[in-house]
Parts: sequence; structure tokens; C-alpha cells
Amino acid sequence: MEESHLDYVLVPLGVLLMLLYHAWLLFTILRHPTRTVIGINAQSRHQWVHALMTDPLKNGVLAVQTLRNNIMASTLLATTAITLSSLISVFVSSTSSATNSVSKLVYGNKTSFVSSVKYFSILLCFLVAFLCNVQSIRYYAHVSFLATVPSSTGSKDAVEYVARNLNRGSFFWSLGLRAFYLSFPLFLWIFGPIPMFVCCWMMCFTLYFLDTTTSFTRQLHSYSFREKMDSVDVESTGDRSL
Repeated sequence: MEESHLDYVLVPLGVLLMLLYHAWLLFTILRHPTRTVIGINAQSRHQWVHALMTDPLKNGVLAVQTLRNNIMASTLLATTAITLSSLISVFVSSTSSATNSVSKLVYGNKTSFVSSVKYFSILLCFLVAFLCNVQSIRYYAHVSFLATVPSSTGSKDAVEYVARNLNRGSFFWSLGLRAFYLSFPLFLWIFGPIPMFVCCWMMCFTLYFLDTTTSFTRQLHSYSFREKMDSVDVESTGDRSL
């Protein structure tokens, strides 16, 4: 195979590998959420909202501080993403003599069109990360108001609404983080399709261990959930007896 044709084979294969892994991850989250970190964390946040909103006047400070930490984390990622996007735009728009020296390290297609596609892909990746983190900040800020409303005490619909919005903010944060992960193989694509393809393989193996849970973790969460539900049932039974 010619050197200039490697980009047309290895790069689509690497992208297809990442797409297949995330398709499997999405299917597992929808069908078996406790087998993934994203699914089990969503259940934990749901229980956390239920525990806090039973007495919002008492737990309001804890809820606001926790959401503030999440907003700061999303703000940091959004700032990093838009800063890198600006730097990449300036780098692409400016002509530099370093391009010729860098092209000597590239084993693959060295045309100007492919180079433009590489930088545009990285730029698009960081813009998606920025937008996802902004949406995450939006949901976290909205939840910080709803979680401390005294009138929502005892309202199951209000608690479910707050928990749903909190999980949406966390899902957007996870999508923004995925965009940062995807930027690694795109950066290595600058040096050729072979490093990019190898990075996609390594990224899938790494994300598998980061996204899946062990049996010990599932048992720990299921035990804490049962313990919480039992305590709620005992309290409700005591209230009815009084």
C-alpha cells in the first residue's frame, strides 16, 4: 500500500472502532446500567437527590456546595476547550516555516487538504467539548435552585424532576470529557495514521476499564440502595403508626 493511501484506510478504521465501542457502551447503559460507571453513578445521584430533598432547609448548604464543585469542574473543562480551539484556529490561519520540518516526521498523506482536515477535526472536537460543558453548567445551575426549594418537600414529582436534570448535567459533562478523550488520537493523526490507529486501540481498552464496574462495586451500591430504601420504609411506617 502506498504511503499516501494509509490515511484513507487506518483513520476510518480507528474512527469505526471508537464508534463501535461507544455504541456498545450506550447499549449497556440503557439495558444494564449497573455494569457501567455512568449508569451506576446516575442511580447514585438519583438517591442523593432523594436524600437531600427530604429536608432542603437542613441539607441546602451541602447541595449547593456539591453542585458548585461540579460547576467549577465543568467551567474548567469549558475554558480549556475554548482556549485550545482559539490556539488551533490561530495556528491554522498563520503560516509557519515549521510545517515543512514537521512534515518530515509524518508517515502518510502530506497534502495540504489532509492537513486542513486534521486541524479542523481537532477544532471541531474541542468545540463540541465546550458546548457540552456549557450545557452541563446550565443544568447544574438550574438544579442548585430547585434542590433547595422548601415547597418541594414531600413531592415525588419535584424530586424526580430535579434528579432527572442533575443526571442530564452529568451526562453532558461525560460527553464533554469524551470529546477530550477523542482529541488524543486526533492529535496523533498529525504525525500520521499509524499512531492515530494505535491510539484508538489503546483508548478503547483504557475506556473499557474506566467505564465498566466490578462485581464488588455493584454489590456495594446495591447494598447501600437497599439499606436506604429500608430506612425510608421504616420511617414511613413509623409516621403512619403515629
